[in-house]
Amino acid sequence: MYGRERRNGEEEGTSRLRDLLNDDQRMTLVELEHFGWALKFVRRPLFQPSNPVVFDADRKRYAVLEADGSLNEQPGFDIRG
Repeated sequence: MYGRERRNGEEEGTSRLRDLLNDDQRMTLVELEHFGWALKFVRRPLFQPSNPVVFDADRKRYAVLEADGSLNEQPGFDIRG
């Protein structure tokens, strides 16, 4: 596997991230995408629920998609810039 590119295209990566979301989170994400928001990663702390993190189009704001599909703009953790 030496020399093999581990990163895939953004589209494939986003598809894999979407697979980690439940139906409510996916529905909210589709709505947010109309306003330029994008799913960037899923934070998976040990022994805690996953936190799908979305950013606005300018990458100035971020939020977490909660399990019920709501948007939490004050998730209680910081993102390194």
